[in-house]
Amino acid sequence: MANYKFKALDSSGKGTRGTIDAPSEEKAKEKLKSSGLTVQEIKNADAGNSMFKKKVKDKDLAIFCKQFNSVLNAGVTVISALDMMAEQIDNVSLKEALRDAQNHVQKGGSLAEGFKLNPKVFPQILVNMVAAGEISGNLETSFERLTTHFENSNKLKSKVKGAMTYPIVILVVVIAVVIVLLVKVIPQFSEMFTDMGTELPAATQLLVDVSGFLQHKGWIVAVIVIAIVVALKGFGKTEQGELIYSKISMKLPLFGNLVIKSAAATFSRTLATLLASGIPLMDAIEQVAKMIKNKIIRDDLLEAKVQVAKGVPLSKPLRDMEYFPPMLSQMTRIGEETGNIEDMMDKVADYYEMEVNNVTDALTAMMEPMIIVVMAVVVGGIVLAIYSPMLSMYDAVDNY
Repeated sequence: MANYKFKALDSSGKGTRGTIDAPSEEKAKEKLKSSGLTVQEIKNADAGNSMFKKKVKDKDLAIFCKQFNSVLNAGVTVISALDMMAEQIDNVSLKEALRDAQNHVQKGGSLAEGFKLNPKVFPQILVNMVAAGEISGNLETSFERLTTHFENSNKLKSKVKGAMTYPIVILVVVIAVVIVLLVKVIPQFSEMFTDMGTELPAATQLLVDVSGFLQHKGWIVAVIVIAIVVALKGFGKTEQGELIYSKISMKLPLFGNLVIKSAAATFSRTLATLLASGIPLMDAIEQVAKMIKNKIIRDDLLEAKVQVAKGVPLSKPLRDMEYFPPMLSQMTRIGEETGNIEDMMDKVADYYEMEVNNVTDALTAMMEPMIIVVMAVVVGGIVLAIYSPMLSMYDAVDNY
């Protein structure tokens, strides 16, 4: 059930406000009318609480598709299945989208069209595969394939995200440690250095100066950092910025290989899923391209669609994309020659997903000692700069 806020007039024309629970907005209006109220305004009470809404992730879609498939296999109607799913799902965005789909199907629309009402919740691949399942009369198989697709996609994204996030988290920790040392520890020593009345080494003096600046004008650094981050994010949303970031991501040491193999795995798995569901090759290529975040790869795949429309085999434009490993185009060519391209793409996807796992494990193994060395150099350098004038003073006392 969803919760709706309403403004209405009673039989005497007096205004009233309140909330009502109903499975859909239409049902809420019917309940209010049956109570003798004339509805002036009604809206979903949960929809306004956007801060409590969670983004619908591949994991959520995988769970939904798996459960929906099980319910359909049990002989439950589509409308009842949608109602059951909406009742038990916690994600507010997905719950509302399922209610919209249920309402649409109740009015005689198709399930695919109902899902299409919320493109931010249900991706195009889901809509098209459900449409294909409805046409073929094999909706359960479509949801079974979608479950596998979203499960694999979630595993792949989680692995890549973990590999990307790990060094960022460690970098943030290192920066936080350095800031604490400069703001809390160095000031205590700077007073002692002042009392010593001796000339400080260049490194120590630099630390003392930086510490003093952060204490009194640290907000300037914060403003500059925030401005840079906002500017970089804004630039990344422009076409030129997206292109530059895409080039950088593909050429980054260690991470460039991960980006390319991840894209190859996503391309292969999604293309295989779409083709197995009866989606035409050109439509499948376009959908796959839109799922790729890297602009260079996405644009090249859209160009590949144009070439395929002219009668060129898909393996040729894939071979011309020199950043993709040769195996991708070779296996595609074999699939084209044997007429079983979806099975070949499944095998390629299995291979590249395994490669992504290997690359991320290797990255993690390589990053750990590198991070330890960086932390040792940074923190050790600060400690050495702090204690070097004190050691010099002790040596002078001993010599005296």
